[in-house]
Amino acid sequence: MDKFSYVGTSDVNAIESLFLQYSQDPNSVDASWRDFFKGFEFARTSYESDGGAIPENVTKEFKVLGLINGYRQRGHLFTKTNPVRQRRNYEPTLALENFGLSDKDLETVFQAGNEIGIGVAKLKDIIAHLECTYCQSIGVEYLYMREPKVLKWLQERMEKNKNTPAFSKDEKKVILKKLTQAVVFENYLHTKFVGQKRFSLEGGEAVIPAINALMEHGANLGIQDYVIGMAHRGRLNVLTNIMNKTYKDVFTEFEGRPSEDSLFDGDVKYHMGYSSDQLSDEGKNVHISLTPNPSHLETSAAVVQGIIRSKIDSRHNGDNTKACAISLHGDAAVAGQGLVYELVQMSQLDGYKTGGTVHFVINNQIGFTTNYMDARSSTYCTDVAKVVLSPVFHVNGDDVEALCFISKLAMEFRQTFHKDVFIDVLCYRKYGHNEGDEPRFTQPQLYKAIAAHANPKDIYVEKLKSENSELATEAKEIETAFKAELDSNLDEAKKTEKSKITSFLEGNWKGVKMATASDFDESPKTAIDEKLFLEIAKKSTELPKDKKFFSKIQKLFEDRKAMIANDNYDWAMGELLAYGSLMKEGFPVRFSGQDVERGTFSHRHAIVKLEDSEEEYTPLNNIDAKVKLEIYNSLLSEYGVLGFEYGYAFAAPNTLTIWEAQFGDCVNGAQIIVDQ
Repeated sequence: MDKFSYVGTSDVNAIESLFLQYSQDPNSVDASWRDFFKGFEFARTSYESDGGAIPENVTKEFKVLGLINGYRQRGHLFTKTNPVRQRRNYEPTLALENFGLSDKDLETVFQAGNEIGIGVAKLKDIIAHLECTYCQSIGVEYLYMREPKVLKWLQERMEKNKNTPAFSKDEKKVILKKLTQAVVFENYLHTKFVGQKRFSLEGGEAVIPAINALMEHGANLGIQDYVIGMAHRGRLNVLTNIMNKTYKDVFTEFEGRPSEDSLFDGDVKYHMGYSSDQLSDEGKNVHISLTPNPSHLETSAAVVQGIIRSKIDSRHNGDNTKACAISLHGDAAVAGQGLVYELVQMSQLDGYKTGGTVHFVINNQIGFTTNYMDARSSTYCTDVAKVVLSPVFHVNGDDVEALCFISKLAMEFRQTFHKDVFIDVLCYRKYGHNEGDEPRFTQPQLYKAIAAHANPKDIYVEKLKSENSELATEAKEIETAFKAELDSNLDEAKKTEKSKITSFLEGNWKGVKMATASDFDESPKTAIDEKLFLEIAKKSTELPKDKKFFSKIQKLFEDRKAMIANDNYDWAMGELLAYGSLMKEGFPVRFSGQDVERGTFSHRHAIVKLEDSEEEYTPLNNIDAKVKLEIYNSLLSEYGVLGFEYGYAFAAPNTLTIWEAQFGDCVNGAQIIVDQ
């Protein structure tokens, strides 16, 4: 067997690039690769001519380095991350013989222990450290990321504490409370509203304390705005235990009371969005929005990106460390829907980047009725993350502390490197697709195991007992007090005549006038002063005389000047003048879509390039406006582009009819989007 299989499974071009980088400056690459390349150069030097041989202890040092990199590269395949199923078998394993070592070496001391931060150590201690770091409740995929500084950052944070949480008593109490809320709330709905659909989070309740830990840590790192997108499963739990929607309001909806707001009357509970201002545990002000989700799975992921980009541009002056998007996916949807790939591909583009999205995958290992083995070709449902070199953490959903620990690490990564990060929560779905579905029709063995499986709260309480923690005795008091709170809210709900549906259009959208039928009977006056119109027209057709433009471009702009003289404008000219007038009034104008710079039919030419270079010139940005025109070409399909921009007010191509943003709470002032 190949002793260096971890090299064979790596990206050869990436290794070559790293070696060239090492050759120029050894300190520019990660320590593990530096040691590997030292060994490579050492090994290829001919010692035979001097009558010498490489000492055995030296060759074994490199074998131990190979073992270390094997754990970093493939340890995620041998974890204890699945709470209800045996993991598949993968070859080659991390057995010593696969790295040219044996049990006889376990007591030998190796310098390679320095590589993982434990100093000179016996091989058995090095292995124990690696097993704890990479093969327990947390599995990590990250070596494909290639950037040495990113790899070093992750390795230092994971290996120094062995990917093992060390929470204080106060931190554990917060985790216990949030987990109790998540578990007891679901069970309460199940017993009080028998047979009603709610798309239960049961089996994945640890996601609630994890999101809470992520947001609290993010607030301490500067986040002021969160926008969450998710499908149905777990939405009611997120609404109440993250968004602070009252239990009474949820219960009133379950009681079937009519809504006091006709705009939202008739929509189902697990479609609803919400918006709230909250104070973090450290006293930080945080605004949180949850977008609605009208049964179209990953569509909300695109909506979230548009909203968070608008917040970053408008509210935070381009600072993406102050606003963060959180997307909750199902394992089948994140692997099966093309929209996810499109969004991930756009995540690092200037026109669409949002500073990194934190993706939680509620991986219950089953779509509607399809087992994961029949649902995808990739090893993991999160393999799309590798397209943009984002790290993936696979975590056992029964280990709530591990999940909270990784959530905090993910937020630190996002704030440091401004890239997406994926947390794959291996859990299960206690009931069927909804509470009226019978999952044993198609998965009898799996659901036999699930029926006998303890919930995450009970598992955590047992863990606290094993630690002799005082919290184990407090757990029952916390649960009793919470159940009493739910009972009180249910009593109030039963006395309430109408349900209260709080609009997700809060914050900047609070008080916005919703359109009525009569508003469409006449068009508002949008005309501008003739003098201003001609000023915009003149400046929008001027090209700098000190720059050389393509002759056809010069002819086109001369034709536009003739339009002004003849008072006869074509559609493209009229479109640009309309945007110029909006810019003069201080409204940002943003183009996005395929070929929007010159237009699909070479009609727009909002940006022109010089003849002999890639230098660009934007005429509308030279009309002395308060704001600038932003244009972003994109190669996304129609639905991807449009969905991405829903966070802004939207104008259809070739019209100035402003459509009130369906998914709001996002901008200061109007933002006009034109997608071609």
